[in-house]
Amino acid sequence: MNTAHQPSGATHLIIVVGAGPAGMSVANVLSKAGHEVIVLNRDIKFGGLAEYGIFPSKLKLRGGLKKTYWDILERPNVHYFGNVSVGANKDLTVEQLRSLGASAIVFSTGAQGTKTIGVEGDSAQGVFHAKDVVYHFNRLPGFGDRPFDMGKHVAVIGVGDVMVDIAHWLSRYKKVERVTAIARRGPAERKYNPKEIRAICANLDQEALAKEIERIRPRLEAVGQQPDAILKDMLAECDKCEPKVSETKFGFRFLASPKRVLVDANNRVRALEMEETKLEPKGEDTAAVGLKQFYEFPVDSVVFAVGDKVDETVGLPYKNGVFVTNPNKTGNEPDDALFQAYDEASGQVLPGVFLAGWARKASEGLVGVAKRDGEWCAEVVSRYLAGLSPVTRAAIESSMKRLTDLLVQRKTAYVDAAGLKALQQAEQGQKASGDCIGEFKYVTNQEMLGHIYAIRSK
Repeated sequence: MNTAHQPSGATHLIIVVGAGPAGMSVANVLSKAGHEVIVLNRDIKFGGLAEYGIFPSKLKLRGGLKKTYWDILERPNVHYFGNVSVGANKDLTVEQLRSLGASAIVFSTGAQGTKTIGVEGDSAQGVFHAKDVVYHFNRLPGFGDRPFDMGKHVAVIGVGDVMVDIAHWLSRYKKVERVTAIARRGPAERKYNPKEIRAICANLDQEALAKEIERIRPRLEAVGQQPDAILKDMLAECDKCEPKVSETKFGFRFLASPKRVLVDANNRVRALEMEETKLEPKGEDTAAVGLKQFYEFPVDSVVFAVGDKVDETVGLPYKNGVFVTNPNKTGNEPDDALFQAYDEASGQVLPGVFLAGWARKASEGLVGVAKRDGEWCAEVVSRYLAGLSPVTRAAIESSMKRLTDLLVQRKTAYVDAAGLKALQQAEQGQKASGDCIGEFKYVTNQEMLGHIYAIRSK
């Protein structure tokens, strides 16, 4: 039996930093167990990936998640503080959080940084990162009103679900002339979900795809892959396409490794320098190996959809794009070490500091995986709490007061659940228009805060 779901009678104060699927999952389990939970969130709105990562037209999925999260936030022992950033030169530091006296702190801050493949010219005009583009069409403040001049032909580096969402936006809403998904490996190694490709398969240039498979046929056959069967499978994924609304042509470029972004005299993207690759077996998988054969591939803009890294400015032990976790296995299931923040300099875990979701393992799965990771983390935290003395009601109230005092001192315009209700009321009274996809959203924090204060002052 999962004891983390059972009221324990021994109450503790838990701080969860980040209100995405993993953080809300942690808050759900630990608040059900009877603990007081403070949720600190960088954004005004809760949801994280669920609010600003899922394609905005997926209203049923988004609505279901939003209802689930509201059910959690409306519990009397859950306290929400939105518009609060944690890190160096932010509203609160890790040290300040640890000084508040909480029994445990869980960081579920996601992976706010973006990976690049480190090619020359990756800072040119017309080079974008997938997360920024996704944030843009989801209207995350700071991104929703930023101009994204994509040109006529857009190259998306990567062949996962994020590529599909970006191609969906480019073809259905931006209506560019052509989108090409570029992969270092071959079509058999494509990573997107076949159900997701339905959003753009009506725009798939099937003739060009057949020619692309033919172009790389010898290299596929060299590793025992069957080009005709692969093409048949890819075309079979197009049997339930969403209706076509533009003449955008969507295609693929396989066994192609971008080496340089080539620019014009104005430092604007004009092409990619590509290297031909071949496949080599690597265990049960394959790896792409460069052939030293180079060519130019003309494009107007490039979107890197090659993964994410955590934000090292948060202030947790950090190394090579990830927060450091305990390397010493504990033997528990799930293993406590995988969720414990760890200081390599001292060789010690940070007592009571845990990681969940993409903060623990960047880009690992979507909402369902993050939810499960939060549940596992909550189990690990519960084992840790079992070895601590209960916290008194007076101590919890004192910690809460110290937190609000700190935020007042920093002049942080934090938003509670009541404020979110006011914002929801304001947005529901507006109709989506222009480049707003799905439900209406205000695009700046200033707009959101203005409507929150206007409604609550009535």
